[in-house]
Amino acid sequence: MKKLIIGVMVVAFVMSAGSVMASKKVRCKVDSVDGDKVTLTCKKADKLKAGMKVEVKEKKKAAYEGC
Repeated sequence: MKKLIIGVMVVAFVMSAGSVMASKKVRCKVDSVDGDKVTLTCKKADKLKAGMKVEVKEKKKAAYEGC
């Protein structure tokens, strides 16, 4: 029983630490695209370093429905 409780606590800690790390977002605007190269202008770009892996998501447009 004790090992189960410790295991659950470890999993909870790892998940919370992962969400803290993932919450560091840098907002960017695409300036140009040339084949596989993309030039971005970012706010808080000082958080990025050369060679870092980043994930880019396309901003979804909101759907507006009329009456």
